[in-house]
Amino acid sequence: MDRLHFIDDYEQKFKALADKKRLAILYELSQHREICVCDLEKMVDLPQSKLSYHIKLLLEADLINCRKEGRWNYYRINEKVMKCLLSDDACCVFYPPQK
Repeated sequence: MDRLHFIDDYEQKFKALADKKRLAILYELSQHREICVCDLEKMVDLPQSKLSYHIKLLLEADLINCRKEGRWNYYRINEKVMKCLLSDDACCVFYPPQK
């Protein structure tokens, strides 16, 4: 992955995290293994249209995953990506390895 794409990827993830409603969504998802969108709507007190917008941004940033079952979507945290963002791996953006 070239340097600019690598930085763009982190920028997208941090922008997705920089919103109170999206953080609330991530918090609720972290408290449950998986949540149906219909339940999430009540938990974060957002109308369906606004919730869809925030979920779209979280999906595009690869911070959450979606599983479809019938007509319902179930969401969960993308643990691999979140652990990477919250680990020493993300520090390489700010503190490159010393040679």
